[in-house]
Amino acid sequence: MTAVCPGPHHEDEVVLLGHGAGGQLTAELLEGLVLPALDGQSGPLEDAALLPGHPELVVSTDGFVVSPLFFPGGDIGSLAVHGTVNDVAMRGARPVALSMALIVEEGLPLADLRRVAGSLGAAARAAGVPVVTGDTKVVGRGAADRVFVNTTGIGQRHPGLRPSAALARPGDAVLLSGPIGLHGTTVLSTREGLGFESDIASDSRPLHRLVAALAPLGERVHTLRDPTRGGLAAALNEIARDSGVAVEVEEGSVPVPDAVRSACELLGLDPLVVANEGCMVAFVAPSAAREALDALRALPEGREAVRIGEVPAGGPEGRVTLRTLVGARRVVDMPLGELLPRIC
Repeated sequence: MTAVCPGPHHEDEVVLLGHGAGGQLTAELLEGLVLPALDGQSGPLEDAALLPGHPELVVSTDGFVVSPLFFPGGDIGSLAVHGTVNDVAMRGARPVALSMALIVEEGLPLADLRRVAGSLGAAARAAGVPVVTGDTKVVGRGAADRVFVNTTGIGQRHPGLRPSAALARPGDAVLLSGPIGLHGTTVLSTREGLGFESDIASDSRPLHRLVAALAPLGERVHTLRDPTRGGLAAALNEIARDSGVAVEVEEGSVPVPDAVRSACELLGLDPLVVANEGCMVAFVAPSAAREALDALRALPEGREAVRIGEVPAGGPEGRVTLRTLVGARRVVDMPLGELLPRIC
C-alpha cells in the first residue's frame, strides 16, 4: 500500500506502508526506482546473478524477516541457509560459501539468539556449505522485530548446466519436485494460532543436491525456479513471461497435502499462491523428462517429484492455464499482493 507523504512534496514522493510490497508493487519499485539507481541490467530477474567477468560464478543475497522466528519444520536460521542455497542452485550452481549478518533487537533473550545461531550453523553444515564471513548489529527496541537475517551465497555453476527463467521452450515438460503450500500454511497457522501446525510442517530444506542430480542432463534442463513468495502461481507466471511461452498445468497432477488444502479452504486461499521453501519447478526438454524425474526421485527431497504440465506450442505468450479436475480451463494470474507477509 502507498500513501502520499504529509506536507510539501513532489507528485512521485510516496511512503511504503504495511508489512511488505505485493508482486505488482515490488515489480514497479524494482523497475522504476531500484534498478535505475543501481544501473541494473535489463532482462529477467533471476534468483541469482552471474558475476561480471566470471560467468561460472553465481551470487545471491536475501533478507529474512519471518514471523514467528520458530515454526514446525524450521526457524529463521535454517530458513536463511536453505533460501540462499536454493537461490544459488536455481542458476545451476553448486553453493560453495555463505555470509550471514544478524540484525538483533535490543532485549532479545540470549536463549532465542543462541537457538537461531545454532540452527543456522547446523543447517549450513548439513548442506555442506560453510559460513565464511558475517556481521552482527544490535539495534534499539522497536527498530527491528527480534532478529532479522541477511545472507549472501556464492556458487559455481555445474558444467553444461545453464538454466534461466528466459529459456523455457515449446514442448518442455514441467516438473515439480514435491508437494506445495506447506511452508506458507505452517507459518501462518503458527503465527495466528489456527491449529493446523499440529498436522503440517514447513518444507524448508536445501535443493542443491536435486540440481546436482539434474546436471548430467546439461542444456536439456532449461529453467529451474523455487516457488517461494507468490507460490507456484508466481513462479510459473514469471517463467511464462520471461520466456515468452504459454504454460499449461494439470490440477490433478499438482500435489497438495490434505492439511494444506483444508487450511486454504478455511482461509480462502489458493494453494497455488502459497509460499514454499523446499520444492522446485523444472522445465526440461521432452526427451529428458523421464530421466529427470528418475534423478529427482532417487533423492529423499525429490521422492515425490511429478510431472505437472507442459509448454504447448503456439499458446498465448505469458499465459499460465490450469486444466481443472472437471476438464475446464482457468487462467492462473500472477498474485497482485503479498497475501501472506513475512513468511520468509
